[in-house]
Amino acid sequence: MNQFRDTEIERRVLDPEAVAFLTDLEQEFGWQRGQLLAERQTRQGKLDDGEQPGFLNETRNVRESDWTIDPAPADLTDRRVEITGPVDAKMMINALNSGARVFMADFEDATSPTWLNLLEGQANLVDAYRRELRLDTGEKTYELDSETATLVVRPRGWHLGEKHFLVDGRPMSGSLFDFGLYLFHGGRAAIEAGTGPYLYLPKLESHLEARLWNDVFVWAQDRLGIPQGSIKATVLIETILAAFEMDEILYELRRHAAGLNAGRWDYIFSVIKKFRNDTSFVLPDRSSVTMTVPFMHAYTELMVKTCHRRGAHAIGGMAAFIPNRRDAEVTEKATAAVTADKAREAGAGCDGTWVAHPDLVPVAMKEFDDVLEGRPNQLDRQRDDVAVEAGDLLDFEFPGSVTSAGLETNVSVGIRYLASWLSGTGAAAIDNLMEDVATAEISRSQVWQWVRNGVDTEDGVPVTEARVRSISRSLVDRLEQEENPYGDRLPIARKVFEDVALGERFVEFLTLPAYELIN
Repeated sequence: MNQFRDTEIERRVLDPEAVAFLTDLEQEFGWQRGQLLAERQTRQGKLDDGEQPGFLNETRNVRESDWTIDPAPADLTDRRVEITGPVDAKMMINALNSGARVFMADFEDATSPTWLNLLEGQANLVDAYRRELRLDTGEKTYELDSETATLVVRPRGWHLGEKHFLVDGRPMSGSLFDFGLYLFHGGRAAIEAGTGPYLYLPKLESHLEARLWNDVFVWAQDRLGIPQGSIKATVLIETILAAFEMDEILYELRRHAAGLNAGRWDYIFSVIKKFRNDTSFVLPDRSSVTMTVPFMHAYTELMVKTCHRRGAHAIGGMAAFIPNRRDAEVTEKATAAVTADKAREAGAGCDGTWVAHPDLVPVAMKEFDDVLEGRPNQLDRQRDDVAVEAGDLLDFEFPGSVTSAGLETNVSVGIRYLASWLSGTGAAAIDNLMEDVATAEISRSQVWQWVRNGVDTEDGVPVTEARVRSISRSLVDRLEQEENPYGDRLPIARKVFEDVALGERFVEFLTLPAYELIN
């Protein structure tokens, strides 16, 4: 039975050769992905039993020996400002034209994985490489400028499946689906355009997961006749376990590696998730967990040192602020905070950074221009002054409290973002910030942690299930009475949020139950 709908976009993207390639890719590597996901659960069990993560004894030689990754291609040498966003045509054109050096087209946290979104995104990639990407809304025409950012693609993480593409009766890995379809169409178009198939790899938890990606790259390049080493991948260090294996991750990918990125929001989520059953460990409001608190500072410093020792780029974290053209004071205050954040990253030796909005490109660019002084990167800055121990990565002692405002923000952001995601929009502007799956994960996991640990807010009121449900009910009632952009998705979003924030069992990723509710 044909599992597809025989639409025009399916006929373009899922031609018989592409389908055969995807099927073989899943059959070759899907079982290994399953083994690695099982290993994640084994490691979580050890954490639940009180075992602390640390640097691996069995890979000490990798950390202590001298080796470097292959050099970056010319169009990935200067990455001082990168912009990220979803894969719809308008957002891609605006990002590619933004003046940033790199645009990360995001099939993961910034894209709601509806079948149409995924397929149109893949077609948009090909059109972008061929310089045919164009959108006419009737009111405005969007076209690519003569000079555009280097295009990099982020597939979904290992944990997600693709229910619309079955192999042997089971959903294909979302990671392999996104990667395989990209390489089959867009990757080859990239090479024809004089660039290459460049990737960001999300949510890795170990060097063994990086090894699987490398095996996938080697197999896929050989199968498609693409020269080995053409694929270049930057790995997001956005899980606490991966922070202990940065050298090893680069080593496994060394022919295909381009660098590491400090994925700050998912990193915070990972810390909460991994230590969720530790009653002595509770993070304060999200706004208190800045890049200067001990565990965040340590992991960024270690990332820069590790990358530069291995000849890899170190890319800083996301500035999620969205300029508010109706409130100059809010914009001025936020811009000052972004400026300070990017100055800190550039001063620490990062080779580039992330922003979520085109208006922030020049803000970030200035800070890196000032430090780089004409150089394309800071690979020559070795950071021999950095000495990070395992305890530094686990130093969660810093000022901050759980507040009523923080609780209400978490509930509000979580529900509103889920309503947007379920409606097909994966990057949502909420309260002057660009929220995506990562920030929604922080919101719901903090609520779960606070409830399970009997935390009081600063006013002495306990964070209880009843209190959270009251806040969510009031929020939805208010939004339904006002101008509601979410339609009938709001009550469903509330239910999903309450399920993942208040359930007895911690759900590993909120997108797993939410995914069952989209087309």
